Amino acid sequence: LTGGILFAADLTRALNRNGRDIAFDALWLSSYSDGRESGAMLIRAPLQRSVEGRQVLIMDDVLDSGASLKIAVEIVREAGAAEVITAVFARKPDPLKDGRPREMDADFTAWEAPARYLVGYGLDDGGKYRALPYVGAMD
Repeated sequence: LTGGILFAADLTRALNRNGRDIAFDALWLSSYSDGRESGAMLIRAPLQRSVEGRQVLIMDDVLDSGASLKIAVEIVREAGAAEVITAVFARKPDPLKDGRPREMDADFTAWEAPARYLVGYGLDDGGKYRALPYVGAMD
């Protein structure tokens, strides 16, 4: 989940400092392409390591509708994980798309974000601004 790579790196280092030496893998899902509107979910790269019988922490950048996080959890469960825990860097207010609440929520949230288009700290706008050392909004 590409936008969450900086959050995942920081969280992985913090877990290591607290005695958790975790294996790391990347599941690459995409629904935004280079635009600001979500589209069809694509699995661009599957898991590379076995998660059979393991406890898995899925880390993502922004929780909006919950669609990509739900698919990631389903993929990991189908791969045989014993337990799946989710953590997101930012959670936006529940979007209530088509009158329905988000598809799933995260187990852990680092930041309750505003309902704005965010960039920086791994978040991008068409491939730009991902490396900003802060989080900004594009309005």
